Amino acid sequence: MTLGTMFMRAAWRACAAGVHRQCVRGAAWRTACRGAPRTGVLTVSRVLYSGRRDGSYKSSSRPPIILLSAAAFSLFSKLEEDKDEGLTLAEENIIYHLKKAKLSIMKGEMEEAEEILHKTLHLAHECESKRAIIYTYDLMANFAFLRGDYNSAEKLFKTTLIYMIDGGVQQDDNSFIEISLKMASIYAARNQNDLAIAGFQFCILSLDEKIEKEKELSEEILTAEERTNTRLLLGLCLDSYARYLVANSQLLHAETMYKKALQICREEQGELHPQSVSLLSDLATVLEAQGRFDEAYTYVKQAHDAAQMTEHPNQHVILGNMAMILLHQEHLADAERIFKEALTKAEEKKDAWSITYIQEGLSEVTKRKKNQEQKV
Repeated sequence: MTLGTMFMRAAWRACAAGVHRQCVRGAAWRTACRGAPRTGVLTVSRVLYSGRRDGSYKSSSRPPIILLSAAAFSLFSKLEEDKDEGLTLAEENIIYHLKKAKLSIMKGEMEEAEEILHKTLHLAHECESKRAIIYTYDLMANFAFLRGDYNSAEKLFKTTLIYMIDGGVQQDDNSFIEISLKMASIYAARNQNDLAIAGFQFCILSLDEKIEKEKELSEEILTAEERTNTRLLLGLCLDSYARYLVANSQLLHAETMYKKALQICREEQGELHPQSVSLLSDLATVLEAQGRFDEAYTYVKQAHDAAQMTEHPNQHVILGNMAMILLHQEHLADAERIFKEALTKAEEKKDAWSITYIQEGLSEVTKRKKNQEQKV
C-alpha cells in the first residue's frame, strides 16, 4: 500500500467517525435529529444500483447520488436474520416497530414513519442493544438521505459507523463500505470534492483488496453468495465514482470506472440484466462527450438491442441516447426517427425530464436539416 493510499484511508476513517460521542446518545441527540430522519436502504445482494435512474442520457452529469429503494433495508434485514442467534423480547419489539416504519415509508406516510423511528430509537437505547441501535440509526440515516436532508444523513451515518466500530465491525465489512459510499455521495452532492474522492477511493480500494485476499478461501469459509455480494458492491462503487468523475469533467477516468462496473455486472448478473444494459448506455454517453461517436454508437446499439429483447423499463432513455449520438454523426433522418420513437415511449411513461430532453434533440435535428437545405 502506498503512503498516499494510507494517508487517504486515515483521512477518510477520521472523517467517517468524526462525530463527538457526547452528541450521539440520549435525548439531546434525538431532539437534534428530530425532523430529519427519513430512510430507505439498498440491498446490494439482490439488485445492483437499486433505484437508480437506469441509463439516463446524462446520468453521469448529475451528482452521484445513490437513489435507494424504500422497499429494502440492508442492515434492518440483517437484524431479522439475526433471529437465529436469539433475539431478546425487546429486540423483537424493535423489529416490529422498524417494520411499521418501513411500511409507512412505502405508503408515503413520512410523518408517521418519523415518529415510529424516534420511538424505536428510544426503545433501542432503553434495552441497550447495540445491534438494535445500529440498525435504527442506519434506517434513520437512509431516511434523511432519501429525502435529500444531507446534513442530518451525514450525522446519522457517522453515528452508525461509530456504533459499528465499537461493536467490532471491520472497516472492510460490506455494511461499513455501503455507508461510506453513501457519505461520499453526500459530499459529492455538496461539492466537498476532497472528501468525496477520499470516500469513493476508500470504498473501491478496500473492496479490491478484500476480493483479492478472499480468492483463496474455500466455499466452506466464504460462500459464493458472499463473494457475489462483495463484487456487486464494488460495481456500485465504481458506477457512483464514474458519475462523479463525469460531473467533474474527468471523462477518461470515468470511462475506466464504467468499463470495470460493466464487466462486474455482466459477470455476476448477465449481459441482459437491466443494469448491464444501463451501464452500456451510460458508457456510450461518456464516449459521446469525448467526441468518440463511432465507439459510442457501438455501445448504445448493444444497449438498444438488449433493451428491446428484455423490454427494459427505460427503453425511451436508451433510444434518446442513440438518437443524440446519431445527431452528432449527422445521420439526421435516423436521429429524427429514433427521437420520435423515444418521445412516444417517454410520453407513455410520463417522464417529463426525458420528454424535454428529446424535444430539444428534435429541435436540433430540425435546425440542422434547415441549414443543410440552405447550403444546397
